[in-house]
Amino acid sequence: MNLSCYLAGKPIASNRHLAVNNPYHGKAVGSVTLAGREQTDAAIVEALNWREPPTRFQRSQILEKARNLLETRNEEFARLITAESGLCLRETRYEVGRALEVLRFAAMEALRDDGQIFSCDVSPQGKARKIFTLREPLGCAVCITPFNHPLNQVAHKLAPAIAAGTPVVLKPSEKTPLTAIRFAELLYEAGLPGPMLSVLLGATAEVAEPLVRDPRVDLVSFTGSGAVGKRIAATAGYKRLVLELGGNDPLIVLDDADLDLAVALAAEGSYRNSGQRCTAVKRILVQETIAGEFTRRLVGKSEEYPCGDPMEDATRVGTVIDEQAAIYLETVVKESVASGARVLIGGDRRGALFPPTVIANVPRDCRMVTCESFGPLAPIITVRDLDDAIALANSTEYGLSSGVVTGSLEKAIACVKRLRCGNVNINEVPGYRVENSPFGGIKDSGLGIKEGVIEAIKCFSFVKTFSLAW
Repeated sequence: MNLSCYLAGKPIASNRHLAVNNPYHGKAVGSVTLAGREQTDAAIVEALNWREPPTRFQRSQILEKARNLLETRNEEFARLITAESGLCLRETRYEVGRALEVLRFAAMEALRDDGQIFSCDVSPQGKARKIFTLREPLGCAVCITPFNHPLNQVAHKLAPAIAAGTPVVLKPSEKTPLTAIRFAELLYEAGLPGPMLSVLLGATAEVAEPLVRDPRVDLVSFTGSGAVGKRIAATAGYKRLVLELGGNDPLIVLDDADLDLAVALAAEGSYRNSGQRCTAVKRILVQETIAGEFTRRLVGKSEEYPCGDPMEDATRVGTVIDEQAAIYLETVVKESVASGARVLIGGDRRGALFPPTVIANVPRDCRMVTCESFGPLAPIITVRDLDDAIALANSTEYGLSSGVVTGSLEKAIACVKRLRCGNVNINEVPGYRVENSPFGGIKDSGLGIKEGVIEAIKCFSFVKTFSLAW
């Protein structure tokens, strides 16, 4: 599969190519022609010169047609994601389903007018006028997406931008670019005007850095690591920033929890998407009185997640993104063992495969739990009580999401109030959401600006007010 970057809807011809290999067996999946600095500048100009945004109805129709096209090609997209990312088909089919929901919600929101009317004769200084608000698109937005959700992360940025009428320059991950380009082609096929979307890959100094720094760009929307997000914030200059960064999300299991539910949530939260989600369970904080029984059950549950060939339907955990990522997971597990932890199941790396791994007696200060471990690890840390759990949950630099398993409404409300993160889910995994709900974190997980279709449309547009005599 040989694909091309796109400049305002037209393929870019280049003699430079990026090879994409399958993380499971290392064989070639495809290649992409690369862009350079000239195409980067041209993409911004094309976006800024676009003066004919489709009507709300037309935008909604484009998004709805794209959804229909994706639905007819759902298996094709799922297998492409699996081929370039190593995620198992269970996950990639689910991801296509999520992208379909994003497109559906964006199509609905494109038709929604959130304008307001303010009467001006409401004070002694008032006049017989009315102030009206309307929402207008930005001139040019830059979207930078990660490897772990090659389709849905792209859809989460492009669909709201289209609903808002804002042209976008997309820079997808070099590790999983094929899905992003195929999705862009699908949007063009659905009727998206070329100048509203360019897709560029290339050297950082020729593509990503110029896009972030350019003062003509109104918005940079980035999903990825905290380190890169902070670098973007330091160099972007005077423009809007939407930063959805990493997480170190806890699952708190209290002594009144339904243990079957807690174990199921711990396994799903830790192992889905090969653990490569910003909202994956990174730390399991279990009250010490139930820790033994919980741990025994979680080991048994983990046996239900076979790790292997991601193209096999029976596989529930595929590879992580590459062998280097798996080596990092292997390293942090060994470090925890050297500090007194015990591996109860898993831990045996094979290339880019890293199986579901339960680690008990994990010290609170080991790298596995103080930093974000992006893989199928289930580190168990015992806590004395609710206060200890909340203090430990809040102790890292991250503040994205959390899950709490309890039968007590009082304890649930205490967690909602006291956990320092953007999202708290009671009796659910930290990552639970729907595609139009607000989503985002604080601290090193983000600046508190929310994503999700509705909030993202607000980010990709601005409110204009005008007044008339009335």
